[in-house]
Amino acid sequence: MTGFGYELLETDSAARRGRLTTAHGTVETPVFMPVGTAATVKGMTSEVVTRTGAQIVLANTYHLMLRPGAETVDRLGGLHAFMDWPGPILTDSGGFQVMSLTDLRKLDDTGVEFRSHIDGARFLLTPERSVEIQHLLDSTITMVLDECTPHGLGETEAADSMHLSMRWADRCRSAFSERSGYGLFGIVQGSVFPNLRLESAAALTDIGFDGYALGGLAVGEGQTEMFSVLDVTVPALPQDRPRYLMGVGTPDDIVGAVQRGIDMFDCVLPTRSGRTGQAFTRRGTVNIRNARHTEDPRPLDPSSSYPGVGDVSRGYLHHLFKAKEMLGPILLTMHNLHYYQELMAGIRAAIEAGSLDQFAADFRAQQAEGDIEPL
Repeated sequence: MTGFGYELLETDSAARRGRLTTAHGTVETPVFMPVGTAATVKGMTSEVVTRTGAQIVLANTYHLMLRPGAETVDRLGGLHAFMDWPGPILTDSGGFQVMSLTDLRKLDDTGVEFRSHIDGARFLLTPERSVEIQHLLDSTITMVLDECTPHGLGETEAADSMHLSMRWADRCRSAFSERSGYGLFGIVQGSVFPNLRLESAAALTDIGFDGYALGGLAVGEGQTEMFSVLDVTVPALPQDRPRYLMGVGTPDDIVGAVQRGIDMFDCVLPTRSGRTGQAFTRRGTVNIRNARHTEDPRPLDPSSSYPGVGDVSRGYLHHLFKAKEMLGPILLTMHNLHYYQELMAGIRAAIEAGSLDQFAADFRAQQAEGDIEPL
């Protein structure tokens, strides 16, 4: 079994080209992780997800502990066998769900007690239990339990929340069972306050983790403020460990964050947008439901040759969504996932060539052009 480690291969200003080695395979970074919350990237088989270029996927501790249960997944061979994904899997510890369950939970130093959004059953999720659940799932990368600080809190409340997350992180570190090829990531919190972010980064570095995530962003603060937080925080993180920006984001968010030194991303946008008729293309987003596409024989994105999507017309995709045929969301999800993976491959190549700033400028110029003109 291979050990867990990060190798920095190239840099281009703050941007990094690296390689993450795990028990379940290597990951070329910067990388985008499709979200498979409940052990499935919605509407996709694992073979299709692989074909889009994905190297690693994300699943969610909170959802899997409720249904079917971590012990059930363990008895069925662990998450890799359960969802037929042999590659690396990162599991979000449930911190974001803790934030969103305000009316259903009670949070203190012990952990968070909450009612299931499914049937109202009571659960207690402690740092130790979160790590145990992720061990039962056989997560390649375990995330510490944290409180995802809501946007808009004052500095005092944000500090209290961050300090709680740091105490939980220390307990997660103690509870984590070291295995070759498996890693534990800490999560930097502190909302939009630079001093809190730096304090959190220092605390996590002192504890010592295999990677460092930035949480509590993409929760309403806007891109400018998010980038300001990255500008302050990322340089304070260890150079020899991967950096993961949780829940981000749009293609433009990703390009800007890579320019600031981020290595790993996840977001529901490509899959959720695909299910609602929104496609990501080199010239921006396209709403395939719009009537302008009704008789358009052209492909969705002439620059993409992804099998199954590049071969059909906009008119056909429009028809599928209007007719509420399940193939429409499936095809657009495939397209979006492939677009994100092609974007990441382009970013990696640009860093290797020392031309990321030019890549970013070209990317933004093309996005600004907007979609192709109607026929």
